[in-house]
Amino acid sequence: MVMFTVVRKETTPIEGQKPGTSGLRKKVTVFKQPNYLHNFVQSTFNALPADKVKGATIVVSGDGRYFSKDAIQIIIKMAAANGVKCVWVGQNGLMSTPAVSGVIRERTGADGSKATGAFILTASHNPGGPHEDFGVKYNMENGGPAPEAVTDKIFANTKIINEYFIAEDLPDVDISVTGVTCCNGPEGPFSVEVFDSSVDYVKLMKSIFDFESIQKLLSSPKFTFCYDALHGVAGAYAKRIFVEELGADESSLINCVPKEDFGGGHPDPNLTYAKELVARMGLGKSSPQGELPEFGAAADGDADRNMILGKRFFVTPSDSVAIIAANAVQSIPYFASGLKGVARSMPTSAALDVVAKNLNLKFFEVPTGWKFFGNLMDAGLCSVCGEESFGTGSDHIREKDGIWAVLAWLSILAFRNKDSLDGEKLVTVEDIVLQHWATYGRHYYTRYDYENVDAGAAKELMAQLVSLQSSLSDVNKMIKEVRPEVADVVEADEFEYKDPVDGSVSKHQGIRYLFADGSRLVFRLSGTGSEGATIRIYIEQYEKDSSKTGRDSQEALAPLVDVALKLSKMQEFTGRSAPTVIT
Repeated sequence: MVMFTVVRKETTPIEGQKPGTSGLRKKVTVFKQPNYLHNFVQSTFNALPADKVKGATIVVSGDGRYFSKDAIQIIIKMAAANGVKCVWVGQNGLMSTPAVSGVIRERTGADGSKATGAFILTASHNPGGPHEDFGVKYNMENGGPAPEAVTDKIFANTKIINEYFIAEDLPDVDISVTGVTCCNGPEGPFSVEVFDSSVDYVKLMKSIFDFESIQKLLSSPKFTFCYDALHGVAGAYAKRIFVEELGADESSLINCVPKEDFGGGHPDPNLTYAKELVARMGLGKSSPQGELPEFGAAADGDADRNMILGKRFFVTPSDSVAIIAANAVQSIPYFASGLKGVARSMPTSAALDVVAKNLNLKFFEVPTGWKFFGNLMDAGLCSVCGEESFGTGSDHIREKDGIWAVLAWLSILAFRNKDSLDGEKLVTVEDIVLQHWATYGRHYYTRYDYENVDAGAAKELMAQLVSLQSSLSDVNKMIKEVRPEVADVVEADEFEYKDPVDGSVSKHQGIRYLFADGSRLVFRLSGTGSEGATIRIYIEQYEKDSSKTGRDSQEALAPLVDVALKLSKMQEFTGRSAPTVIT
């Protein structure tokens, strides 16, 4: 049996290692700097309770992006040196973020151990490659992202760190082959178990959904399906679930081979970056030859985000979570006894609010960040939740789950079509959305992203929006000069959230302008990029009259867009005449 020794290495603090909601994200070139990853990992171990490290089992895997394999070996050797007893690694280092959450919550090792946490190596929807993005985030015992109390402690540790521990003489583990590698160190046995995480994930999905009913839908010659993993980690699960379990044709899968650079693309499932799927579904500039698929979906790099499409039809993420909530009890066995409650992030449209009110469900509006949903779920207050940035999920885990969302939609389609699979026409994605609007009204909604804006200019823009809120009469005067038909602003604030579970208060979570007719403008700085700032503008208008719910979204929202650009002085502050992405 291999014996290893623990080496203490001297180091010095490195600036800028503050983890956000989604962990620490920087360019690969930054992470490759001497001691950069080592400092952050040791600072994390130092921030955790001793019993979550010494003698514990942890997970180390990610979306397979460039530098992941090197990082996994480093973290394994540091885990061994810090007294961890066992490390679980997905085969080839691949494990989606939702699968990691599920493994922490559900999996039991051969010795009966459960994982106490995980290092997830991902920068989510950001590009990958030698000069692109890498990230590390730590998830806790409940399967959810580390709370602020922990990430603040990690950051504090990075500012004072002077040593780290590593088992340098521990040989690299072959993570391409499943099996257990055992060795001994100063504190006793240490092992690394490499396993196929798709087995655990499929088992979890089969405990939630009626795979037989979905299989009947997919076997219908009238129903065609297309899934695009954008060369992210979802590809490691797609064939297993959609082809082997549900019987979809393998030609239904595109870009389902995980690649370190995501095939040179941007693994963000939206209308801008999922170009091949968008074209195949008839939403591109030119329509493809032949019959279009009835249903299409895409995933991001770490498979926690999703995009849902019908034939020539885009489902907004805000509508998606509302429709899943409205149909969950009758369509998905896991929810057969009812929903405990629903929640959305503040920038997400109020479509879910209307469903909650109609179905008499507990409803929560939270800041952006999945940990807020996790608190509600741990307290038994929330079953289904979502955010406008293509994240949807439920209390089966403590992360958003892209494949879960696709299976939820397939379940709804299967339920709606259970008596019409032999008929002339299937109920389509578009039919379901139109029926939903007829019942609940439509929230016209769009998001403008201005990416890699100068951080200083972005902060000035946001400060100016806050200062405007001191005089709503002046705001309304500005609005009438631009678009007289737009309703008055009746309330404006910076969103603040008091967590009903732990009482913590989150301030400065976004700038809101609320209009008399129920319309909203929301402005936020996003923390998901690796450099610069991303300014996001969320534009929403509610229309209850079913005769007016069929307008083109951008046309319907044009007046509010003009108002948003005027109030923010976007071009003046940033020099940008157009957003990077519109969704």
